[in-house]
Amino acid sequence: MKHQRGVALLLALWVLALLSVMLGALAGWVQLQSRQAAWYRQHASAEFAAEAGLNLAVQGLLDPLQRQHWVADGRETVLPFDGVHVHIRVYSERGKLDLNSAPGSDLARLAKACGASQPQAAALAQGLEARRRDDAAPLRVIEEIRQLPGMSQALYSQMLPDLTLWSGLDRPDAAFASPLLRRALHLGSPSAVGATPGDVLLIDSRVERPGSHARVRTTLLLSPAPGSAQPYRVLGWQE
Repeated sequence: MKHQRGVALLLALWVLALLSVMLGALAGWVQLQSRQAAWYRQHASAEFAAEAGLNLAVQGLLDPLQRQHWVADGRETVLPFDGVHVHIRVYSERGKLDLNSAPGSDLARLAKACGASQPQAAALAQGLEARRRDDAAPLRVIEEIRQLPGMSQALYSQMLPDLTLWSGLDRPDAAFASPLLRRALHLGSPSAVGATPGDVLLIDSRVERPGSHARVRTTLLLSPAPGSAQPYRVLGWQE
């Protein structure tokens, strides 16, 4: 009888230990799920705030009375929204190098300013001119230049902020060009205040809060057609 009681006690203790392990694992899983849910909630809130910043910028750019306050040279505007600060920058595509219009020599100058060697920059210029000569269709996405001889991933990342397909200009508008592009092409340094930025703009909206951040970069064509029901058309979107 004593032997049976001892076995029963050991069995009960084993069951209690097993239940304790299972309950501990369950408590850890619940805690992990709670942390993940809190992170997703904070991240979603940051994303909504970044998109709200984008919409506020579009609203200001479409309003003739407010548009003059949004200078499209990349200067930062900070707006409060839902308890956070939204950092917004607007860039005119007129201040970038148009791959369908600019001469290959300007692409080579920009490449050298971004760290390319002379042979590498020359290969890029020749590749762009050959692309235009052999294929009458214009470039449709900027990523196509990654196929040009001499292009590397690091160089592409450095050049990308100063490249566009939507300005239609042979030379960038110096008022909206970046300091790097101005130096590379020996452009002047006129003020962007009061200058016409055009209808194709890139809006960069960023939100940072403890534990999460969000960023939306979108290229828009404002007022795509007279009398259009759409105030703008999205040409590119990146999160």
